[in-house]
Amino acid sequence: MAEDLKKMYRTILDEHFPSRMEISFVEENERQTLFYEKVLWTIDQVRKGLRYGENPGQEAALYKLVNGNLVLGQTQTVQPGRYLVSDIELLQSGKHPGKTNLTDADNALNILRYFADRPTAIIVKHNNPCGVARADSLEEAYVRANLADRVAAFGGCIALNRPVDRATAEAIAGQYAEVVVAPEFEAGVMEVFGRKPDLRVIRIANMARLQQFVGQPCVEFKSLIDGGVITQWSFVPVTRTKEGLRPAECVYKGKPYAIQRTPTEAEYRDMLFGWLVEAGVTSNSVLYVKDECTVGIGTGEQDRVGVAQIARDKAYRKLADRYCFQEYGIPYNDMTDEDKIAEIDTRVTNEKGGLIGAAMVSDAFFPFRDGVDVGLREGISAVIQPGGSNNDYQSIDACNQSGATMVYTGQRSFKH
Repeated sequence: MAEDLKKMYRTILDEHFPSRMEISFVEENERQTLFYEKVLWTIDQVRKGLRYGENPGQEAALYKLVNGNLVLGQTQTVQPGRYLVSDIELLQSGKHPGKTNLTDADNALNILRYFADRPTAIIVKHNNPCGVARADSLEEAYVRANLADRVAAFGGCIALNRPVDRATAEAIAGQYAEVVVAPEFEAGVMEVFGRKPDLRVIRIANMARLQQFVGQPCVEFKSLIDGGVITQWSFVPVTRTKEGLRPAECVYKGKPYAIQRTPTEAEYRDMLFGWLVEAGVTSNSVLYVKDECTVGIGTGEQDRVGVAQIARDKAYRKLADRYCFQEYGIPYNDMTDEDKIAEIDTRVTNEKGGLIGAAMVSDAFFPFRDGVDVGLREGISAVIQPGGSNNDYQSIDACNQSGATMVYTGQRSFKH
């Protein structure tokens, strides 16, 4: 049985999707058609498409937009030929990509497009970021992103916005990853990655133009169980600079409420960083950010206070694992020395999971103050959220009582 299960993941499907696809939008005598071609790679002298879909046994195909232009109202889709994930270059394939590898890479680029000015690393697992960090060097950015959630990063997709140097490659090779995506790879890097034959190494030369995709929507398709399809424009964050943020304020029963403290430059930086990362996190979500690095990411929960608690708890657990691994070279869960465990736990508790001075980020408003209170009790100093709840006054009061600041984006950021 165990060998059968392993074989399942090694199985490559012969998919039967056609070589071309057309999607037309029709209104009376007007027809707008998008034209697609299936993407194939030559691997071991054989033309192959996607390995399989979300799970073994599900056929899948990747198509790239080669012609057509969809314009609805004042919005138009990304123009044909501006390829990123749909036209990747496989430098090292090992096991060639499956659907989840490409959707992980796509969501990483979805976030990465907002961070061109500094070296940035994103690690995505199951289409959610588990670690995102910026730094003065690519190696430092990767190390910080990996240590933000070293456990979840195992087997993830690593996306980098600078050419990979040997130092960064050596750091990556010390972990287990499924995919590495970057604009280029410097001399000697492929020799390092060659020690990991199953690692998929993907070059996207067009990543240098990634910022051109900021503010550009694509049309998304969601298939329903009965064969129906929902279409929508992809989410575009409107607020991308501190000038677009508004200090939290509201009126409740005729009484005005306003945040008392203006954010510092460092708080603005962390809040904006977190808000743009939030665009790639499954809702309901809350995350914590400190020094342009994610500290705890809570995803996909049904209630906002619950996801704030999950993100908090993850911050504690991930920091304990980080300290244990850095100081003793083993995961926290493998540590058996009770004295060392107690020492790590005390340190993490005193530092409140690294949340003191962190920014709290929410993809939708807080319906009550209990969600904000979760972060405030851990010492967060800033909150960024869309605003618009009838009970915004409660969150404003909570922040003022703790000396924290809060800003509104004026835009919800759900992702499902």
